[in-house]
Amino acid sequence: MIWAKEETLSREEIEQIQTKKLLKLVSYVYEKVEPYRKKMNDAGIKPEDIKVLSDLKKLPFTTKQDFRDNYPFGLFAVDKSELVRIHASSGTTGKPTVVGYTKNDLDMWTECVARIAAAGGATKEDICQICFGYGMFTGALGLHKGLEKVGACIIPSSTGNSEKQIMYMKDYGTSLLVATPSYALRLGEVAIQMGLNPQTDLNIKTALLGSEMLTEAMRTEAKKTYGDKVNITSNYGMSELCGPGVSGECLELNGMHINEDHFICEIIDPNTGEVLPAGEKGELVVTCLSKEALPLIRYRTRDISSLEYAPCKCGRTTARMTNLYGRTDDMLKIRGVNVFPSQIEEVLLRTDEIGPHYEIIVDRKDHSDILTIRVELTPQSMTDDFTELDRIRNKLRSQLRTMLGLDAKIQLESPNTLKRFEGKAKRVTDNRKQNGV
Repeated sequence: MIWAKEETLSREEIEQIQTKKLLKLVSYVYEKVEPYRKKMNDAGIKPEDIKVLSDLKKLPFTTKQDFRDNYPFGLFAVDKSELVRIHASSGTTGKPTVVGYTKNDLDMWTECVARIAAAGGATKEDICQICFGYGMFTGALGLHKGLEKVGACIIPSSTGNSEKQIMYMKDYGTSLLVATPSYALRLGEVAIQMGLNPQTDLNIKTALLGSEMLTEAMRTEAKKTYGDKVNITSNYGMSELCGPGVSGECLELNGMHINEDHFICEIIDPNTGEVLPAGEKGELVVTCLSKEALPLIRYRTRDISSLEYAPCKCGRTTARMTNLYGRTDDMLKIRGVNVFPSQIEEVLLRTDEIGPHYEIIVDRKDHSDILTIRVELTPQSMTDDFTELDRIRNKLRSQLRTMLGLDAKIQLESPNTLKRFEGKAKRVTDNRKQNGV
């Protein structure tokens, strides 16, 4: 279902809206936000220098460091008395990233989430179970309000107590699941441990998965769990940009449709900052056109994607961003080779003998990097036959060597050995960083 007419405008109409909003935004931040004014002055740019959409590339980038340097409210364009909501990141690496919303911001955010939810298959007939943590994290309340606008009935179950989550699903007839990809798989695993078949004993028809990257291998694994007919779509956002609702997949599964009347997306070379043409892979940069409390110009997300502008078979004409390839700050450099965890996951999830849970460990010994991957055998593959275990290890090593150009140590574990995650999965341990290497 197409939720709003703005999703079907011509490219010319979209760019007219973006240009009008961009010119207003640049003047607004120059007047209201001192750090932006300083950045523009340092770059020798005044609001009147921005005349057309292509002038966007003249403006300086905004980064996570700008949030840290201006903690908590230094990037806000409104007085605190105008705020109706504050969210923040977890702050695991320092002070949290603080974001705020006016009433108009919340209305815009809710509208954006309604669009991506409808694109992903949500309807007013759905009973929706939200398995994101409620609190300062934007995901739960963002999807909650957007799905309410669609008309769905909400079960705000949050995270944790997975057996009770399954009870809710079964007893209340949950048809739409909101979760991270890894927690969606975990819930299916728990259902099976409870003696249930997720495909026949549960009523999941749609899964809106976000907050962490959904690889095609992970989607395939989720369909194995919940059934081939379940719609499993990915959506994108982050706290700084508003939360979920920047973009989302439709049922054609050919990229995440961007709400272009509210966000301009660019792809840049992460090393040079040069804007790359459509179809080329690089770092996603987002300008928020409609936010009042926390307007952002050219925010460097660190996420790696590419853009496609051809109209979609679903009828939407908005640009699409590919599902993420990874993050520039997630990339591991191992013996001179750039490695993304998603590459390793792709190999692991297409191997029948192992389950979907894994851990990547990087150490350094005698000035050489050592890559270890811990994986769980499936219950069906459990064996004491050392020859068979060696076969599985060597199979994985060979496939990973082909994918990465690196050798890896494979550590096979029994089922249910590795840590499970209710929120974002943390699968990489880089001991080189911990040891100051």
